[in-house]
Amino acid sequence: GMPAPLQDRLLLDGARLGSIASSLREIARQDDPVGRVTGGRTLSSGVRVEQLSVPLGVVAVIYEARPNVTADAFALCLRSGNACVLKGGSAAQDSCEAIVDCCRDALAEAGLPADAAQYVPDDASHSETTALLRANGLVDVLVPRGGASLIRHCVECATVPVIETGTGNCHVYLHEDADVEKAVDIVVNAKCSRPGVCNAAESLLVDACAARRLLPPVLAALSERGVELVGDALAREVASGVGVSMGEAAESDWGREYLDLKMSVACVDGVEAAIAHVNRYGTGHSEAIVSESYAACEAFLAGVDAAAVYANASTRFTDGGVFGLGGEIGISTQKLHARGPMGAEALTTTKYVLRGDGQTR
Repeated sequence: GMPAPLQDRLLLDGARLGSIASSLREIARQDDPVGRVTGGRTLSSGVRVEQLSVPLGVVAVIYEARPNVTADAFALCLRSGNACVLKGGSAAQDSCEAIVDCCRDALAEAGLPADAAQYVPDDASHSETTALLRANGLVDVLVPRGGASLIRHCVECATVPVIETGTGNCHVYLHEDADVEKAVDIVVNAKCSRPGVCNAAESLLVDACAARRLLPPVLAALSERGVELVGDALAREVASGVGVSMGEAAESDWGREYLDLKMSVACVDGVEAAIAHVNRYGTGHSEAIVSESYAACEAFLAGVDAAAVYANASTRFTDGGVFGLGGEIGISTQKLHARGPMGAEALTTTKYVLRGDGQTR
């Protein structure tokens, strides 16, 4: 049958539709990101220079089983003055097409061109996907949103500019000075609240010197919620001592995005080792430390290379709506042109406007 995380992503019940509607209203209430003067000066020649925000143009979004992305992408593109070309996965095709039909009707009712929102149906040959990836001169930027294989395919095969949105091998690191209660709450929320999303934690790190204090209650809480655990030798020893089942982690587990109720557990020797582990195996998405030590938290926040870093909070907060962006077209894990949750402002660029009175150079 269909995996539970996939069913969760496809679900469009009353609550989910209400959430989508709320997101659209919040985006509609936002200030217009287009036409803002982001900088300006008068040159010695008397020419006035202003830098203005302008739309990117045509934004293509390729995504998988996420019907809500259809509405968010449309709304954010409209808010930022862009046209959008949307291509969802086959599992969500009927839902996505229905949402786009609503969007096109709304554009027409508002006196705007309905063709500013286009939907490309899924096809078995993937020829439409290939065409989008190579639509230079027609598509200004492509945003892939989905699993690692989809994103890798788009990055490797596209000739149009791509903003890489991230797979999320997110970590929670329990420093030796972590509060046990906070550790349990944060790890359980980060792993179990919605395991099939990209901001869910996949890996648990713990200082080896505090493993016997911190791991037992955390592992017990995860085990009670049906989380399959794999770990290194010390983690397995601690788990065995408290009657929690834990398999042996393979090297591939440290870099794997499970998108399911599964988690790897590794013991490290201090904050610098934790930072090194995260930077080696992480995907640059969201990383968290749990510690009562200000110095340890600041070292982690400064040293980890990710779009969002947390001290004493769950990785699950990495979301455009939660960040006050109304929604997101994706969570960028690259450093150019945008990073982190991408709202309407991230779908703009700038142009220079110069006004003179006959000056020459």
